[in-house]
Amino acid sequence: MLQSRFNRRRFLQYSALGAGGALLASCVAPAAAPGAAAGAAAATPAAGAAAAGKLEIFSWWTSGGEVGALQALFDIYKREHPGVEIINAALAAQGAGQGGEMKALLETRMIGGDPPESFQAHLGHELIDTHVKAGRMEPLDDLYESEGYNDVFPKDLMKVILYDGHPWAVPVNIHRSNLVWWRPSKLQAIGATEAPKTWDEFFTMAEALKAKGIPAIAVAGGSGGGDGQTMECILVSLFGKDGWPGLFDGSIGWDDKRVTQALEILNKTWDYAEPDFLSVAANMNDIYISDEGPAMMISGDWMNGYFKSKNFTDYKWAPTPGTEGIYLLLSDSFGLPKNVKNRDNAINWLKVCGSKEGQDAFNPIKGSIPARTDADLSKYDKYQLTALQDWKSNTLLGSLQHGAAAKQSFLLDYDLALNDMYTSRDVAATQAQLVKVAGDAAFGK
Repeated sequence: MLQSRFNRRRFLQYSALGAGGALLASCVAPAAAPGAAAGAAAATPAAGAAAAGKLEIFSWWTSGGEVGALQALFDIYKREHPGVEIINAALAAQGAGQGGEMKALLETRMIGGDPPESFQAHLGHELIDTHVKAGRMEPLDDLYESEGYNDVFPKDLMKVILYDGHPWAVPVNIHRSNLVWWRPSKLQAIGATEAPKTWDEFFTMAEALKAKGIPAIAVAGGSGGGDGQTMECILVSLFGKDGWPGLFDGSIGWDDKRVTQALEILNKTWDYAEPDFLSVAANMNDIYISDEGPAMMISGDWMNGYFKSKNFTDYKWAPTPGTEGIYLLLSDSFGLPKNVKNRDNAINWLKVCGSKEGQDAFNPIKGSIPARTDADLSKYDKYQLTALQDWKSNTLLGSLQHGAAAKQSFLLDYDLALNDMYTSRDVAATQAQLVKVAGDAAFGK
């Protein structure tokens, strides 16, 4: 029976990250057959063979910080394998859910038997439910053994990486989702010197900011994905570390009064967003850092990388209201699809992603922290050093919005329900919709 609460030592027992419960080429090796044995991914080119062919990488990394971080990995790969043509097939994350259109195109390619050499995916349900259970991925047992990943990835994270006893992806980072980014210059206008610790404090500050003509919170109502990021943080603040898993194991219904309260809070936050928030989409980050931008934004620590890429310094961070001591996490990772055209190139890519050099090049730019435990701390900024400490001490919960806490079918329906509420502002109708889609997801069955 899955547990209803977990921390670092009980991470697997309820897989809020979705893994625990059983939760184009020459001189390349032939693609693995669909029935390849576990561990076959460790095969490498013959000694002395020069790598050639192509390396096509799918991701939704197209904005500041993300682009530079991905390029850092490409630079290492190109140095080690100069004969390989790298194809950066990044597609901006438009549409509902994280990854939006990129995931839709990837699904078409995977089903059609024409996968890229590798692709970005979140550890947990996102990868397992969508591609591993469908038999589209190779297990990476031998790669983990040859590269020593079993020893340098934390034991709790290893339990998440494993599904059916095998690792299926290489995590390149750890992100935190439950953060409020706040601008000291904006809060100074109302005499505030720190972020709100409760939602009551948030609304008191929001009202004061509104009186000054300053939007309190950044909202991208035109993105097509609802406001799932903020909603999950509100839910965690109300359900806590003990209740959060229950929303996804069937022990707590989505008709719970705390879900009602969360929707009411979310609905109220929009009264303090920028006036034209319903038309704001991919330009949200640029609006936030503008002179007229909102005072606060609820988003993950990829914003740290974005801010640095823009030389923007008017920001601080804190856990979202009511979530102190909780680390709502996700992890970007790369795996090995079956039947890739340039399999050896794909394996070499995974080696770069999981290497100490690769993670210490990628994460300082991306704003996240490394998945490895042997990082060179001198390369990381103030936020990242605090995040590394919180990662060790906080209760870890998987993010819903970022593919970790629940099956992908529910996440899509959840986002669509919240997107409808932007215009309807009808809490009761939205909750009824969430109850229905939770039933469709058959949590706990």
